[in-house]
Amino acid sequence: MPLQKLQFRPGVNREGTTLSNEGGWYDCDKIRFRSGYPEKIGGWAALSYNTFLGVCRSLWNWVTLKNYNLMGVGTNLKFYVEDGGDYYDITPIRETNSNSTSPGSITLTASGTTMTVSDSNADSLQVNDFVTISGANTIGGVNVNGEYQIITVPTGTTYTVTLATAATGSVSNAGITIAYQINTGFEIYTIGTGWGAGPWSRGTWGSGFTTGFGLQLRLWSQSNFGERLLFNPRGGALYVWDPGSGATPAYGTRGTIVSGTYTPSLINEIMVSDSSRITIAFGCNDPSGTYATTVLDPMQIRWSAQEDYTDWVPSATNQAGDYRLSHGSEIVGALQTRQEIVVWTDAAIYAMQYLGPPFVFGFTLLADNISIASPNAVATAAGVVYWMGVDKFYIYSGRVETLPCSVRQYIFNDINRDQIAQFNAGTNEGYSEVWWNYCSKNSTVIDRYVIFNYLDRVWYYGTLDRTAWLDSPLRQFPMAATAGNIVVYHEAAVDDGSTNPPSPINAYIQSSDFDIEDGHNYGFVWRIIPDITFDGSDTRGATSDKPFVQFTVRPRQNPGSGYGAALAPTVTSAQGYAGQTTYNVQQFTEIIYSRVRGRQMAFKVESNNIGTQWQLGVPRIDVRPDGRN
Repeated sequence: MPLQKLQFRPGVNREGTTLSNEGGWYDCDKIRFRSGYPEKIGGWAALSYNTFLGVCRSLWNWVTLKNYNLMGVGTNLKFYVEDGGDYYDITPIRETNSNSTSPGSITLTASGTTMTVSDSNADSLQVNDFVTISGANTIGGVNVNGEYQIITVPTGTTYTVTLATAATGSVSNAGITIAYQINTGFEIYTIGTGWGAGPWSRGTWGSGFTTGFGLQLRLWSQSNFGERLLFNPRGGALYVWDPGSGATPAYGTRGTIVSGTYTPSLINEIMVSDSSRITIAFGCNDPSGTYATTVLDPMQIRWSAQEDYTDWVPSATNQAGDYRLSHGSEIVGALQTRQEIVVWTDAAIYAMQYLGPPFVFGFTLLADNISIASPNAVATAAGVVYWMGVDKFYIYSGRVETLPCSVRQYIFNDINRDQIAQFNAGTNEGYSEVWWNYCSKNSTVIDRYVIFNYLDRVWYYGTLDRTAWLDSPLRQFPMAATAGNIVVYHEAAVDDGSTNPPSPINAYIQSSDFDIEDGHNYGFVWRIIPDITFDGSDTRGATSDKPFVQFTVRPRQNPGSGYGAALAPTVTSAQGYAGQTTYNVQQFTEIIYSRVRGRQMAFKVESNNIGTQWQLGVPRIDVRPDGRN
């Protein structure tokens, strides 16, 4: 028989069986398609090996008037500003108590490395929260001033922290001051509500840390008002950080609460409209008017006066206002696009457009009976909006449609719906891709991704831990936060640069089964002609002087049998027929001699070595009929 081309349809298809998808690709990890051909995805390099505390859920990039390229980094424990790979803690302070203003209210008692803090004025204490103690006298010669993380909360006004050096004794001098940072959040969604939901003793009874989407998992929204950064923990208040007018940004200052007239104190998501310079709160309380409330209304939208994020009082002389959506039970998220702001509830999608006075914003219901996985599971690319629902993918390009997906069943049968609030999306514009990062069924943390290539309109997937994603034109490469508490630049390297030294990336792609004459005969593959390039490989420091991949031909007798098993009673080792066989292929490998026999076969390309980048072309195999047994 003539040589048979191993040319498969681009994209991975898991909507049928491996045999019904003959002529296509069936499984993969860390590959992409470019111009219809599979290749290993680009590697990543660490922005720096400095780490931050907590799991990052939000990245936001902006440039100050003095040309400082900064990034906001929001985690479940802290909020940082990144500059040059350094992370500066700007987590806001919610409360400051002092023995100077309330004599005798604070006592510090140390016993070994455990210090118990009693603060009669403390409020809403939680395990994992951060406090900063200053002005305290030493205990047994040990300086106990500094920042601490709360370990336990025995009562509503006492808590314990861990000292770096053991000490014994107590102090209650007049100079003691304690600054309490805003409450931390969970790193995973905790099932159930009410006291006791989540880790035992997470909060004291009646502390308020009981219900609500935003209080269960710490998510952040960020936006710029000029060079100032507005940021908001979901379900919390609005904060601002001003880089200041100095020669360098004011890293020593923390974010402060925006406490202007009738500013909402509970907000699920904030945004600054580019077209109008109006600050918008999606899901919030309304402290103004006849029906003022301190309860968050998850369907309420409010916006500030133009050019003033502190003024939220509607009047005849400004454009502040509000609107309550009607379809759904809560606003899940919002995204600013080219001509409008798209708003999702848990049941519908709206378009929000700036009209100017007197109505300011107009709202149009785009579609009902839709779903969205999480506030961060949305992305926009080339003027089109993409998002992940709870059981399918959607697209909005002027009208809302289901996005056809060749791996839909595979993805949605293997997601942890209890952790759906963690899911996030982002773009990789250089490769025309939209990424979704999600938790697989048996994982409580992000461990998988799925990609839609909107240029080639194909899908592929793999394993990776990316808790936040940002493709900013202000940085050279897309950025992502890892489970290792660092930020990496994607496409900036060949290998996995999240470790030092870098480690190899295990990338592979496997075809669906193919056969000869519909499997009537066994096929015997005795020769393979590779077609693969290694452009972009980096052999510096590699264990081999040449990059290589492994070609594997995986035979089996019938679709129900395993690959590489005994193929027929007449096959013996004396005949020299092998089952599944793997061959190393380098740039100038011209031909591979093989002895593989089966009714159906699958073809796999894999690499797991340092410095290797590859793109597959159209390999050929020499296969002949080999009997019917």
